[in-house]
Amino acid sequence: MISEPSRYYAVELQALPSRIGQVRRIVSAHLRHWHLDALVDQAVLGVTELLTNVHRHARPDKRCTVEIELLLDRLTVSVRDHDPRIPEACCPDPLNAFDELATSGRGLAIVRAVSESWGVRPCGEDGKVVWFTLSAPPRPVPVMARAHDVYGSATDGPFVGYGRFSGVPLSTPADPGPALEPALAPEPLLTPEPVLVGRAS
Repeated sequence: MISEPSRYYAVELQALPSRIGQVRRIVSAHLRHWHLDALVDQAVLGVTELLTNVHRHARPDKRCTVEIELLLDRLTVSVRDHDPRIPEACCPDPLNAFDELATSGRGLAIVRAVSESWGVRPCGEDGKVVWFTLSAPPRPVPVMARAHDVYGSATDGPFVGYGRFSGVPLSTPADPGPALEPALAPEPLLTPEPVLVGRAS
């Protein structure tokens, strides 16, 4: 059974190695679809460890449900199985060199290392839920394109009240606005009479 509202995805499966690989690809695809590419590696590693724990330790069966949910800026990944026993995260013993080379028993320690927080929620006799959270990066704010009017002539826009220049045709007719009183014509410049220089004959 698969359900998928906008920011929620859940899938039920048997925690077998072949199915774990499928769930890794499904989780990765959903996070990329939700534009959470930066969280893919951590989420896939965490869910792999949780499913591997179900495969190795859960009883009486390996049935489980994987859920991923994005709420505001937090991604929660959880795995529910039918084993009511509560797992414990093991920490390597710094005095034991062989403990540092161990290849099992580290699932929850890895989950703790890659996540912001994690925990186990008992579900009574029906099993438990192991979960971890990751902080989602903020989504970029879209930049809205804005149109600006630019007025470049003295007969449009904010220059209301100015008359048109006479003798200058406009490409499109426009309302010149209220007419102004005609300005007084300037006094003509006086041109002096030409003066001839020379001898009179």
